[in-house]
Amino acid sequence: MGRRFTGWPEEAFDVLLRLEGDPAVVVRERHRKDRDRLVREPMIALLQDLADIEPVYDDFSVWGYGSHPWPWQHQSGVIRLEGRMELGMRFDLDGLGIHGGWVMARPGQAELFRAAVADDASGKELTDIVEVLREQGFEVSGDVMKRTPRGYPADHPRAGLLRHRTLVAARELGCDEWLHTPEVLERVREVYDGMRPLTAWLATHVGR
Repeated sequence: MGRRFTGWPEEAFDVLLRLEGDPAVVVRERHRKDRDRLVREPMIALLQDLADIEPVYDDFSVWGYGSHPWPWQHQSGVIRLEGRMELGMRFDLDGLGIHGGWVMARPGQAELFRAAVADDASGKELTDIVEVLREQGFEVSGDVMKRTPRGYPADHPRAGLLRHRTLVAARELGCDEWLHTPEVLERVREVYDGMRPLTAWLATHVGR
């Protein structure tokens, strides 16, 4: 099957510039068709191509428009993975940003996460994964408690991870000329491949 995605056209930034600030509803609607064609449709094409190459990425959705300006100014998409983990991307005036991991905590997941972090084998594995991600330029963050959770010593060797209620890796890819070319597809695949050890660990220990 031929590729659908050819890159975001340069005009995509022009239409996003016209939507900066707090544009009135009438202004947003005036630019809807251009924004669909130049910003949203390329995102859909990119995710379709990713799913064609790797079926693990086939459960995706692309955000539409809401009643506030933010969704008009930032085009987001999300891929749902095994174990309720997610990969996401965002296209806006800053270019393309990627994130993925344990984005939203569901009942019982925090307890599963803490038990796996406290375990010497799985906890050390996660520590190594996070260290490699940071060396590769990812920012690792999430919803983090101010104190170590009850039941775990404050001086636990992995106290920093124990305080997480979600765990997300993110990387900004910028807005260089390659954004206007099919090269985006391979760059996104490379970033998602780098996240795979994290999402696999989380699916095993948190998503069950």
